[in-house]
Amino acid sequence: MFIFEDKPRSIDSEAYRTLRTNIQYLAINKEIKSILVTSACPKEGKSTVSGNLALSFAQDGKKVIIIDCDLRQPSIHTKFKISNLCGITEVLIGRETLDTAIQNYKLNLDILTSGKCPPNPSEMINSTVMSNLLEELKNKYDMLIIDSPPLEVVSDGQILSTKVDGTIIVLKSEKSKISSVKESKNLLNRVGANIIGLVINEVKNRKKKYSYYYGREKK
Repeated sequence: MFIFEDKPRSIDSEAYRTLRTNIQYLAINKEIKSILVTSACPKEGKSTVSGNLALSFAQDGKKVIIIDCDLRQPSIHTKFKISNLCGITEVLIGRETLDTAIQNYKLNLDILTSGKCPPNPSEMINSTVMSNLLEELKNKYDMLIIDSPPLEVVSDGQILSTKVDGTIIVLKSEKSKISSVKESKNLLNRVGANIIGLVINEVKNRKKKYSYYYGREKK
């Protein structure tokens, strides 16, 4: 369960609202309709951040779609507890249409899962068909949230960062190494990615009074 659904009045959920607001302010100078969420290494929480951020934008009245572009180890379908029999892979190869592959999760939020893991994920990610697909979705939705593989594992995240309006790097508190973060930033800079921020995941909350304040005021 995502914290934004499970505990919508918590300080963690409020942090996602703040992140959403910051992104909206960034869009004043340049429209941001597609965001890539990635990380340096596996298990740093990028898919959790993707889901919570998508839920946050949907709650704000935006028409949102979250796309699982981790075609090697997809997890969005597991986190949202939906089927992965048909997803973006099937759309890219022409076996299914977007209308049949997209699943509605709740008001304002649709999901396009990864589908079956293909033998050539990097080639599919880097294809013109993928670029055209993302442009088509940008015409249908207010916001695209794209989950990608970790940057230090494969090149998919680098490739995807060139096809979106902004990229967020997710770090895990007390786990992510500074060297890995720097290398991830370098990898994105090499392809001219627009890095719009870093999100530190699983920060221990030491401000008990602050946490209580939010819970009390929003009962």
